[in-house]
Amino acid sequence: MATAADLHRLALSLAGTTEGPHFDRIAFKAARIYVTLASDRRTANLKLSPDEQEFKCMLAPDAFSPLPNAWGKQGWTTVTLAKIKVAELKDVLETAWRHAVSSSRSKAKQAKRT
Repeated sequence: MATAADLHRLALSLAGTTEGPHFDRIAFKAARIYVTLASDRRTANLKLSPDEQEFKCMLAPDAFSPLPNAWGKQGWTTVTLAKIKVAELKDVLETAWRHAVSSSRSKAKQAKRT
């Protein structure tokens, strides 16, 4: 089962990732925040696309759930770390990281055009 230590290690292994406080959570970002770790270190919120969120929540509803607000509708998803394996955590972190990096690159390209 995955732990907060696994999340910390895996997130910081992704290119350009930095760690910092975000309200009562620890945030990991690469241009944009892509995952936050709860202060109790049992859950994390990560950014998926709405389709990816729906798929994860359907496959493993005991491990994944949408945030219960407008952020959830944008793909922000809570994962209960003890309910997933380290390999699955690695995969979902890489997915969230790619969204953060590609979103930043898209905005930079648009800024150059204007």
